[in-house]
Amino acid sequence: MSQIVSDACETCPLYNSAQLKKLGVNVDNADFVVALAGNPNTGKSTVFNALTGLRQHTGNWPGKTVTRAEGGYNYNGKNVKLIDLPGTYSLLSTSTDEEVARNFILFGRPDVTVIVVDASRLERNLNLALQVLEITDKAVLCLNLIDEAKRHHVTIDARSLSKRLGIPVVPASARNGEGIPELLETIHKVATGEIKCKPHRIKISSRQINKAIEDLNQKLLAKYPDLPNTRWIAMRLLDGDQYIMDAIKNGDFQIAS
Repeated sequence: MSQIVSDACETCPLYNSAQLKKLGVNVDNADFVVALAGNPNTGKSTVFNALTGLRQHTGNWPGKTVTRAEGGYNYNGKNVKLIDLPGTYSLLSTSTDEEVARNFILFGRPDVTVIVVDASRLERNLNLALQVLEITDKAVLCLNLIDEAKRHHVTIDARSLSKRLGIPVVPASARNGEGIPELLETIHKVATGEIKCKPHRIKISSRQINKAIEDLNQKLLAKYPDLPNTRWIAMRLLDGDQYIMDAIKNGDFQIAS
């Protein structure tokens, strides 16, 4: 499947390595950083284990009691650091787990975010998937537990789902190793730019709200030109997101530049 991480080329740059290190992730030997996101009970840890084998360790996020699992693998000569984010149902920062997951995707800017969903309960998992796609445009949907879906006579048209979401969709059963080679290949192609994602984004019908978002977006771009996805941040500010409001007030967004 994949070769376990060996000594990496230290000259391979990560465009946001300083911020990743601030988030507690050592990327000195990595060519790409991949985040693993998903609801609880989707088999996310099994996907993580299937990708990393025994090359993994756990610890806490800086200043948090939330556990972080890290692992690595080598694919096509590239060393990949895999970060298993806390299992969450949303990214609205109403809990520490949600805050950690959201901030890593937003400020850590992983090269790829793999969204693990339970194929037998797809509808309840799509809320988180759509929220992730509001933050990043480099993602892969892993339709895990596809064997369970088949057992319950659930059929999913992965190609149509991919078209609707604007990102690659890979059916898998991580506990059986099914789909893992395809997942590795797809992650690699998204990370290298061979696959271009055009993720689904929320369309707001209100002209007044759209104008408010765009006005605030332009102000954010002027003040923080390197900040990722200012439109999403503008929406969170208008929604009264306290964490984002505090970050603006304290100038914490400077760390992302």
